[in-house]
Amino acid sequence: MTTEPPARGDGADEPEFRFRDIAVVAYLPSVVSSLGHGAVMPVLAIHAGDLGASTAVAAFVVALLGIGQLANSLPSGALVARLGERRTLVIAGLVDAVAMLAAFAVPSVWLLCVAVFVSGMSWTAFLLARQGFLIDAVPVSHRARGMALLGGSMRLGILIGPLLGAGLIHLLGVRSVFVLAAGASLVSAIIVTRMPDFGRVSRGAVQLPVRTVLWEHRRTLLTLGVAVVIIGASRSVRTGLLPLWADHVHISAAVVSLLFAVAATIDILLTLPGGWLLDTKGRQVVAIPVVLAVGVGCLLLPLTDSALGVGLVMVVIALGNGLGSGIVMTLGADVAPEEGRSQFLGGWRLCGDIGNTGGPLLVSAVAAVAPLAAAPVVIGVLALAGTLWVGHWTGRADRDRRGR
Repeated sequence: MTTEPPARGDGADEPEFRFRDIAVVAYLPSVVSSLGHGAVMPVLAIHAGDLGASTAVAAFVVALLGIGQLANSLPSGALVARLGERRTLVIAGLVDAVAMLAAFAVPSVWLLCVAVFVSGMSWTAFLLARQGFLIDAVPVSHRARGMALLGGSMRLGILIGPLLGAGLIHLLGVRSVFVLAAGASLVSAIIVTRMPDFGRVSRGAVQLPVRTVLWEHRRTLLTLGVAVVIIGASRSVRTGLLPLWADHVHISAAVVSLLFAVAATIDILLTLPGGWLLDTKGRQVVAIPVVLAVGVGCLLLPLTDSALGVGLVMVVIALGNGLGSGIVMTLGADVAPEEGRSQFLGGWRLCGDIGNTGGPLLVSAVAAVAPLAAAPVVIGVLALAGTLWVGHWTGRADRDRRGR
């Protein structure tokens, strides 16, 4: 592998670039690390319950992963700017390994809360550094496919993780998946020691305050960044709303798990086609279906009362979500400045995390004051309205990018 980043603005280098040349250092760490997270997610609430947590506290423990990601978005940008992508990835992997070992060993639910929060913080740093590396390692002509493959590699790990976790739980019990997650994070940290740190070499050691970078690019964050909030919220609705509706219409947990597995498979299969569309047809043509599919799916959901109906809604949403693999990271890479890039991407990550956290909170808020059937209708209408915003600003971003 070369030690110089490929040309970033010229399609002349396109035939020379091959994804397989960077596959090990760019994507394998994501598969391995997300495998551990995928194994932990289905049993985190169960483990909290085993430690004595009530249902509400167990749900809070699960939410702490997202809260940790949200809390560390901006600090992670500053960390990557100071240390570079490679060292940040190594540190994030080691910290997550320690957090998962702590989750395995803790005797109380409150110590588990700390471990889960720290794990969420490390995950944000990991994702931000992966994105920064790919911006430099992949030429602009292949950028969206590179980001889509990053999103697909994480989804692959999250799909495989629960399968491995189920086998371990059968043999060794629930706590064993945390050891698996710790081992996965450690292996990921070892793998990334082989990657070149393009960003640190090309950008030098100039340190800009995060607030300065975000203020300078406030218009982008308040327009296209809000579109990213909408995309993130739309994506998170699937995990927040569909299980509630499935339980409401008395679909068994086993069938729900199977439906989610089918949706995850569709996501993965559409990763490369979605990346190709992003690179060849523009960002708007992919961003709109991500939000539109959620809007249509949510409006159809109250009409379903069987596993087949819910499954069809999940397929509709998965089609949009799968095509949009890597869309948020691609948009961020398009508009990130050269100077202060990591700090900007921290703010960009914050936009996505606000959406990811806000979607489930919106579901809970509507369900708390109205019948459950009202939640998908409200969210569906908001998603359709959000589609207009997303379409307008991603279309403008496409025009600006072509102009450059």
